[in-house]
Amino acid sequence: MTLREFLSDRLGRIALQLSCAGLAALFLLATGTQPGVLVLLLLALLPVFAAVHAVDFLRQRAHLRELEAILDALDRAYLFAECAPPPKGLYERRLFALTRRAGRAMTGAVSDAQARQREYREYVERWVHEIKTPITAARLICRDLDGETRRKLTAELAQIEAHIQRALFYARAENPEQDCLFKQVPLEAIAAQAIEHHRSLLIQSGVRMELEGLDCPVYTDEKWAVFILGQLLQNAARYRGDTPAVTISAQPLGKQVRLTVSDNGIGIPAHELPRVFERGFSGSNGRSRGGSTGMGLYLCRKLAGFLELGLDISSREGEGTAVTLTFPAKENLTKL
Repeated sequence: MTLREFLSDRLGRIALQLSCAGLAALFLLATGTQPGVLVLLLLALLPVFAAVHAVDFLRQRAHLRELEAILDALDRAYLFAECAPPPKGLYERRLFALTRRAGRAMTGAVSDAQARQREYREYVERWVHEIKTPITAARLICRDLDGETRRKLTAELAQIEAHIQRALFYARAENPEQDCLFKQVPLEAIAAQAIEHHRSLLIQSGVRMELEGLDCPVYTDEKWAVFILGQLLQNAARYRGDTPAVTISAQPLGKQVRLTVSDNGIGIPAHELPRVFERGFSGSNGRSRGGSTGMGLYLCRKLAGFLELGLDISSREGEGTAVTLTFPAKENLTKL
């Protein structure tokens, strides 16, 4: 709170006090008080008047700074009313009590919402693990089918698994720190796992994979990094060109490592490129080819933020797309 803000807030009160002082001076002058005495009286009262408001200003400013410090120190700002010291005035105490009651109601609502969200996430995780059993059984049944039918059905099952995996990671993305372990991981291992998870889709789509310079380690969570790379491979296969090829290459940048996934697919229109990381945005390519949920790149952006990865995308319509992941140096990771 600045002095100008304080005076602006007190303008009406100060004007009333000055008006009362003026009326009192006129009354004293009319009753025969000498003007010199009246002037001395006003000069004596003026410093007292100013001192009272100055003390009030300093007291309020100090109190506000104390409250701001308490709020800044809280991880959950909605608990502010429970931690702030009660005011001294009666009106302020009553108002503070009402605010505290409202804060407790909001805290209860937030707790209920968090509990429901936790229950839903646990249900999704259980469902994902349970649904894997019939999928595995379906894969075993596929072995008894002829070659073409088996290939097509296996590819569709792989797509189902990919959607299920995305749902699982979406549920866990709200609290990724509960299922995260940062360690040194070879980029070759991350790329190999991502390719293996989506091998059926890549084979069916006729995608040629090229790996370059992946013999360098990075510090990250292996599972989340494999998921992000897998989403990029799925997009490359879904929006492929006539002779699809995907290149996964790495380049050391000092203590950082830049991983680039580039393809020669249909690319992304320039006016849609700034929106590809938005939740639910599928774009014209997703609508024309179908099957797009608009969640893949959104999850990549969200998880990359948690993993402290740089994530950039560039594309030319009709030429291809390149997505760059920049892995931070170990000493720059705040979660280690």
